Amino acid sequence: MTMSGRDIEDIVRVVLAEAKKHGADQAEAAASHDLGIAATARLGTVENLEYTNDRGVGVTVFCGTRKGSAGTSDFSAEALCETVRKACAFARYTEADPCAGLADADLMATTIPDLDLAHAWPIESEEAIAIAVESEDAARSFDKRVTNSEGATVSTNNGVRAYGNTHGFLASFRKSSHSISCVVVGEQNGDMQRDYHYTTARDPRDLEPAKAVGQRAARRTIDRLGARKVKTCKAKVLLAPEIARGFIGHAVAAISGGAQYRRSSFLLAAAGEQIFPQFLQLQERPHIPKGMASAPYDAEGVATHDRDLVVDGVLQGYVLGSYSARRLGLSTTGNAGGAHNLIVPGNARDLAALVRDMGTGLLVHELIGHGVNPVTGDYSRGAAGFWVENGDIAYPVHEVTIAGNLRSLYRRIVAVGQDQDLRGGIRCGSMLIDEMAIAGA
Repeated sequence: MTMSGRDIEDIVRVVLAEAKKHGADQAEAAASHDLGIAATARLGTVENLEYTNDRGVGVTVFCGTRKGSAGTSDFSAEALCETVRKACAFARYTEADPCAGLADADLMATTIPDLDLAHAWPIESEEAIAIAVESEDAARSFDKRVTNSEGATVSTNNGVRAYGNTHGFLASFRKSSHSISCVVVGEQNGDMQRDYHYTTARDPRDLEPAKAVGQRAARRTIDRLGARKVKTCKAKVLLAPEIARGFIGHAVAAISGGAQYRRSSFLLAAAGEQIFPQFLQLQERPHIPKGMASAPYDAEGVATHDRDLVVDGVLQGYVLGSYSARRLGLSTTGNAGGAHNLIVPGNARDLAALVRDMGTGLLVHELIGHGVNPVTGDYSRGAAGFWVENGDIAYPVHEVTIAGNLRSLYRRIVAVGQDQDLRGGIRCGSMLIDEMAIAGA
């Protein structure tokens, strides 16, 4: 079992006391302990079996406006004291930074809501292997054109986190994460394709059945056989939900405090501007029970709260921790460590309905490469998916590139489906863009 919340808080308490003893004006510490297993089966046999027992503590001290940090995975009293001494020593060599320091004391979370984030999956290695084999077998037996496999993996993780600082804040919470994934290869007339499917959740009861994961991976793979290029053109592009959430993620990165104060964002100083069409909203909801990005407080102990980042297409503000906020002359938004459960409400039905609405264009199921310039917003990604004609899927497509500038592309979103992908920190449905450049044959 992982350490108890009280035990992990005691580690943080010791570290903070040691920091005060060494003359730190302010200090913060975070500790964690995670236990997990991961089993991978390939071609019906065990390919990999891992057990993790990870623990660690990090401390940051502030001597005036000089900052020093250190960490260790050793929870012994001697190691904790040495870690604090190192952090204090490092602080003597860093440049003074007037923006350094803890988040303001009056912003600390005073109540810690139970967000139902911890659900153990009490499986041993043998059962995890059996589930992985079941998922892969379902994929391999789905269609004779499934000729190979990259394996199915079952993983489970349970952990506890604690954070405290010299404002007197100290809290902890438990969380879990479980997943089943499968990747297979299909072949037909010399054409080989691969695809995958996965399910992930805080609660193992919310996972898709292992057999369904394998069958979905096989179906996706078979559907891609016979893929070809399309002619270079400009056309509508429909992003599947798992692709759409990443597309929105580029905007979130651009409005993060670090990108803003470093002036390395294509949405620089864009608060108050219309960056999306009027129908689009972007909401942060940190307290969704079992949410994959839910958190009762941020990485600085600041209380998290509901917030609307985009209202009627207009950017309301940025994603800030205390340091970036001070650099910008603003206040923290409780986002040290990132955003918490971003939601894009849909204004349309699901992927199938949007395919019909699109008429003719490219349905994207996979993106390849990292062709996104965060400073200019220039966007160019390899893509695979399906060509749609007259509202019906005509044939699979690969080896094409979709391109444009995100500033323009965001304004060209015409519909977002209600088929939200709940497997990550951004919940977004299928997304239809009325025109993108498509480079193909």
